[in-house]
Amino acid sequence: MNFKDKTVLITGAGRGYGRELAKAFAKAGARLALNDISPLTLDRLAAEIDALGGEAKTYVQDIAKKVPVQGLVLKVEDDFGKIDILINYSAVEPKKSVLEIDEWDWQRTLMVNLSGAFLMTQAVGRTMQQSGGGVIVNLVPLQGRDAESGKAAYVASMMGVVGFTPQAARELGASNVRVHAVGTGIGELQNAVKEIPSDFNEAVLFLCNEENAHLNGQIVNI
Repeated sequence: MNFKDKTVLITGAGRGYGRELAKAFAKAGARLALNDISPLTLDRLAAEIDALGGEAKTYVQDIAKKVPVQGLVLKVEDDFGKIDILINYSAVEPKKSVLEIDEWDWQRTLMVNLSGAFLMTQAVGRTMQQSGGGVIVNLVPLQGRDAESGKAAYVASMMGVVGFTPQAARELGASNVRVHAVGTGIGELQNAVKEIPSDFNEAVLFLCNEENAHLNGQIVNI
């Protein structure tokens, strides 16, 4: 899959799936806009991508509020011209149980994990609408979390993202903006499209590939 001249914005790019996806897109020729709340992890990742011969810029920003999100999207557009692909991965995972978690941690989890995905989808979706289309993929890693104590806020927020994805796909589809979710441990969900790869990174790249533009609103369980 070739993503040459495509600009990919990844939130939460400094760790986990976000980090690995950034390198996978870079190897496929994409230009990377890397967002996270910590500059240290982003700088290391950008250096790795540079070493691969790729192009990456870093953007330290909290995506849980509308004004910072708008500023982030405008800065990426200024630097790269447009955003072709958005990967929503920013997330927090409080460790306290239902009986112990305070309201601030609960609200913060919903703001980052669910509202952050909404705000980024709204802001980037508007720019994609103007530029002719694009792809948005929400990452929903749930494997093991639903069985762990202290994960109620995280699981609740991520299940909200799962519900948000197909509705956003329906609403944005007329603007040629496709919205998918790729995750782990999403119940007993069976993938509707058998051709989707079973590897996490490959599944995301598959859905973002222009050859698969006929697919929209897919919830992929790896």
